[in-house]
Amino acid sequence: MPSETTLASGLVERIGLDHAQLHYRTEDVNISEDIGAENHTLALKAITNLLMDADKGVIKDVSDIPAIGHRVVHGGDVFTDTVEIDESVKSKIKDFFDLAPLHNPPNLEGIEVAEKLFPQAKQIAVFDTAFHSSIPKKAAQYAIPTKFYEEHHIQVYGFHGTSHNYVTNLATKHLKKDESKLISIHLGNGCSMTAVKDGKSIDHSMGFTPLDGLIMGTRSGSIDPSVIFHMVDKLGYSFEEVSKLLQKESGMLGLTGYSDLREIEKEAENGNRQCQLALEMNAYRIKKYIGSYIAAMNGVDAIIFTAGIGENSDVIRRLACKEMDFFGIVLDEEKNKVRAKEVRFINKEEAKVKVMVIPTNEELEIAQQTYNLVF
Repeated sequence: MPSETTLASGLVERIGLDHAQLHYRTEDVNISEDIGAENHTLALKAITNLLMDADKGVIKDVSDIPAIGHRVVHGGDVFTDTVEIDESVKSKIKDFFDLAPLHNPPNLEGIEVAEKLFPQAKQIAVFDTAFHSSIPKKAAQYAIPTKFYEEHHIQVYGFHGTSHNYVTNLATKHLKKDESKLISIHLGNGCSMTAVKDGKSIDHSMGFTPLDGLIMGTRSGSIDPSVIFHMVDKLGYSFEEVSKLLQKESGMLGLTGYSDLREIEKEAENGNRQCQLALEMNAYRIKKYIGSYIAAMNGVDAIIFTAGIGENSDVIRRLACKEMDFFGIVLDEEKNKVRAKEVRFINKEEAKVKVMVIPTNEELEIAQQTYNLVF
């Protein structure tokens, strides 16, 4: 930084399971290997050792790193911007464990491991919820007694803010419009949509937690709350069991038995009716949000698909944009099938609304925000 040159990239996956895998890549090195990583501490130590390796590394010592940026999913209404981490910040992140149980606990663990391995570095937290702090009260507050909003801070927070911020900024540059109405569609294992007007988030599909909104890999998305009461009162489930079911056993997994969209698309192509229905349901939910956000912004200049599924699934993009010509959304089928790791337009030339595929880069967005805060 600030040249935004990637010196090294990679990840450790399957932490805590057998055969954890480390992937590490520089200009001259490309490594994928099994390692022993029973926990995040061992995983980050393995990465640090490679970064400082005499032959494969890109830094000489841990002191070469002045700052480390951490993604933290839920910052509640406390954190509306990027902050340097101290004990009080860590305490607040812990307070929000219940609101993002799949994310905030490992986020905090990553911070504490990095503090030990890089003691001289400033630790910086970039919150997914911060980008959505601009959502107006009319969209953020739920229609329950006001005391729950004022005293207990129950409201729409929004997530994937780092990704939505990055891709909408990039879209604005490519559209060459300072004032724009954008719909950002982040589709991965977790899925969310954001209405972004003139660079500000004004509405978002996820809510108090990342469970709401679109159909996801294992999460149900929006559901009538009475279903939960029915499952507890009439079907004998505990609240803990219902929470687990909605978080980890629903969505595309619950509908098809698969959580990986690539498998679902393959099965659908082979005639699996349940997988075909799940894809239709998934796209239908996306279409409903597109329509509501066009209404909220009184128009739209561009629709952006991003993240693993959004960037790679021409099937979901096609289904989500199907029969949307009333709004000026018309996909070019051939452009939609192209695979490329670059910003591209996939709408027909004459279409009123631009449809864009923009590879997200949350790491770069975190690096930019970290650099801007520290320097």
